[in-house]
Amino acid sequence: MKRILILGAGLSSSSLIRYLLEKSDEFDWQVRVVDQDLKLVQRKINGHPRGVALAFNALNPAEREDEIIAADLVISMLPARYHVEIAEDCLNHNSHLITPSYVSPEMEALGEEAKKRGLIFLNEVGVDPGIDHMSAKRVLDFIEKEGGTPHIFESFTGGLIAPESDDNPWNYKFTWNPRNVVIAGQGGAAKFIQEGKYKYIPYNRLFRRTEIIHIDGLGRFEGYANRDSLRYRSIYGLDKIPTIYRGTLRKKGFCRAWDCFVQLGATDDTYVLENSEEMSYRDYINSFLPYNVNDSVELKLRHYLKIDLDDLLWDKLVWLDIFSKDKKIGIKDATPAQCLQKILEDKWSLGENDKDMIVMYHKFVYIKDGEFHEIVSQMYCIGEDRTYTAMSNTVGLPVAICAKLMLTDKISERGVILPLSPEIYNPVLHELESFGIQFLEMDINPPRLYENDLQPWS
Repeated sequence: MKRILILGAGLSSSSLIRYLLEKSDEFDWQVRVVDQDLKLVQRKINGHPRGVALAFNALNPAEREDEIIAADLVISMLPARYHVEIAEDCLNHNSHLITPSYVSPEMEALGEEAKKRGLIFLNEVGVDPGIDHMSAKRVLDFIEKEGGTPHIFESFTGGLIAPESDDNPWNYKFTWNPRNVVIAGQGGAAKFIQEGKYKYIPYNRLFRRTEIIHIDGLGRFEGYANRDSLRYRSIYGLDKIPTIYRGTLRKKGFCRAWDCFVQLGATDDTYVLENSEEMSYRDYINSFLPYNVNDSVELKLRHYLKIDLDDLLWDKLVWLDIFSKDKKIGIKDATPAQCLQKILEDKWSLGENDKDMIVMYHKFVYIKDGEFHEIVSQMYCIGEDRTYTAMSNTVGLPVAICAKLMLTDKISERGVILPLSPEIYNPVLHELESFGIQFLEMDINPPRLYENDLQPWS
């Protein structure tokens, strides 16, 4: 019997745990799941005889050591900042490792030693990063086999609300960590390359520099740039490509409204607000506005952000109850971003019957025999319910399928690796199709590189 140790039983782990337990009899696995909340683990294991519920602090090396020693494979679903510590333990105790998170320089530094020990430390196998890598690399490898030279690669992913659950003017609800949504885009300018020209978008302009994306069957979305698209040139073998751009999708109109909070300073996470626990939502908004004893908070905000009386954007702001005198922040020593998160969680949380949605879009333009060709690849999937969400399925299922590949000796690479080889991405993408996570790939010839010959990022 092979032992799988899962660290963390949060939202994204639900589909992972279910898959591994369903396959456990066939492959003779024991699935051991750790979380500080024992009842949460027990609910997700649901009495399965091959599941073991454990409750301890997985961040404590002494508490987790015996479990890692006994594990054939460790799957870390902990916050990304803890993955390196787990990887070092796996290195010391000769256990394979999977994480859905980006490879940090510290993780990458463990690669040679892991390879020497015959270990696989497989990272970036969630949705973004993960499914985006695998689906893009499949097309890029096809273009290479066809003798094409990549000219443009664009990729966008969005965690959104399903159309049947879209019942608010923002067309958005939280489908993953709310904190990450509030501070998205911070920490440096977005970087990409456009027709051989390096481009940079500072955070204060990020949500006003968007691109319109049409997804068949779903309509129009807007995409804003991710922090660093340039690092993917070498990862995908596209060092000489003239244009590469990665971004995040939202429904049309979201970004302009969100920019109001950016310009106000409400997304700042670097300082605390005095007496934040006693602040009303109205007090919070007013704390960023000039003092004027005669003007209302509403009037000052309209003036500060230059919002016209008939602008539909105003309806989005009012709907959040940001002018309420009765609702309290209730968090001591909170940063502006934490206060905003509290306000949004009141209004953007998934309802009991809500479903979420993941949308992904890639565009590839390549040159072959002196002519341009274009391929568009797109995918969307809708969650089952509040437990087995689209986010849980698209994060947890590729992790689980990769676990099966590793434990059945289907992966030959060793060291710190990404899912960029056909031996990983082909079986993962193929099996994901049985769960309704399927890409529609379309040739478009001749391609239209830009609407009306405009270059929207210049």
